[in-house]
Amino acid sequence: MSWHDPCFLLSWIHILIHVHLSRIVRDISRTCGKGDHMAKEKKEKPEEEPEAEEGKKKGSKKMLFIIIAVAILLIGGGATTYFLVLSKPKEEKTEKKEAKQEEGVNFALDPFVVNLTDQGANKFLKISVQLELASNAVQEKAKAKIPQLRDAVISLLTSKSSDSLMTPEGKLQVKDEINVRANQILGPNSVKNVYLTDFVMQ
Repeated sequence: MSWHDPCFLLSWIHILIHVHLSRIVRDISRTCGKGDHMAKEKKEKPEEEPEAEEGKKKGSKKMLFIIIAVAILLIGGGATTYFLVLSKPKEEKTEKKEAKQEEGVNFALDPFVVNLTDQGANKFLKISVQLELASNAVQEKAKAKIPQLRDAVISLLTSKSSDSLMTPEGKLQVKDEINVRANQILGPNSVKNVYLTDFVMQ
């Protein structure tokens, strides 16, 4: 068990509340006993009536303080129980919902084979592209937009030279440009990432 465990903390809070309540009950019993004793003395000794009245007032004030203390302990215990136990499932549910929303849907396009713009050489590129989409709804939209997506990718790749695609920076730039064009077709923030799963240049 750890102090960071809500159940462990809640158990200790219940124990403390129980201890305080036990003490309060004893105090109430003593106060009531004193009140009865004063009442008896009042009957037996009428001449001491002012002192009995004063003791009764003190007992009433003490009883009021005890009742207020009990209410504070009960409210504090209830609030602690809510924040440590009842609010935890809501937080976990929110975290799970956010994690579920962050999970993307992979959508693979058929491989592309295109000619590059190298002068004096016949260079071509074979490349496979996979899009990470924001949701299943976007995936359904992408299925209906495959011709537009493929046209956008082909137009982009055929404008590149082999030199521009050889470097890691060149590949990252192509991925970013595919991402921009795909989001223009499917809608803002529809494509989260672009992956090049196959890349052969000859």
